[in-house]
Amino acid sequence: MPSAALSHKIAFVGGGQMAEALIGGILAAKLCVPDRIWATDPAAVRLDHLKKTFGIQVGGSNREAAAWGDVVMLAVKPQVFDGVLKEIGGELANALIVSIAAGVPISRIVGICGGQTRVIRAMPNMPAMVHEGMTALAIGSCAHEQDVATARCIFESVGKVVPVEERLMDAVTGLSGSGPAYVFLAIEALTDGGVKMGVPRDIAAVLAAQTVLGAAQMVLKTGQHPARLKDQVASPGGTTIAGLHRLEQGGLRATFIDAVEAATKRSQELGR
Repeated sequence: MPSAALSHKIAFVGGGQMAEALIGGILAAKLCVPDRIWATDPAAVRLDHLKKTFGIQVGGSNREAAAWGDVVMLAVKPQVFDGVLKEIGGELANALIVSIAAGVPISRIVGICGGQTRVIRAMPNMPAMVHEGMTALAIGSCAHEQDVATARCIFESVGKVVPVEERLMDAVTGLSGSGPAYVFLAIEALTDGGVKMGVPRDIAAVLAAQTVLGAAQMVLKTGQHPARLKDQVASPGGTTIAGLHRLEQGGLRATFIDAVEAATKRSQELGR
């Protein structure tokens, strides 16, 4: 987790779940104090919640918040992105813009705001809510080295960060952006399998979730290829290889690959 404090004022245009996760991470990491964060949202209930939870500034004026912020986090849905950006574009000349809108390319933001706009495009994912997120960053041509450091610091407060070329961002969306839903489905299915075999559901859910967590940590901490780790579990003629055979019969690998491909294509569609 980052330890350096930020001197920036951070404005969140959009106060949904991801904005809430990032605000929580920033404050937990002591990157800045609450009065240097401002969030806007059309829903008063969201603003009340953010104010009560974090003690930050809140309001309904996107333009006012954008003019105030040194860093402006665009945390709105792709379907309303262009309208919001046109509303606040005139206030962003001196700000670092960080967009987390799926499918929206940097070129579209620059086209609306102007050619020298400093933009970083980010794709975080839902586990940021528990500070175990995965964020990919694509850097606009006008962003400074310090801008990149600032963005990394913000997103590292809620998990891991990797830089990628922007052409890969739709694939990142299909993999790590949408990926938690695939894993939740897998955990649910493993839980149901345990229940079918007689394990109480509450115990089966813990067994499944901790098993997924532990397996993921082994991949990250050992650096070994997942296939090598799989082979270490699957002893000859044992229970694991029997289960793996059934998964192969069900086309599990191909289905996961198809899911990433389908989500990537949908992200591309949203960006058009």
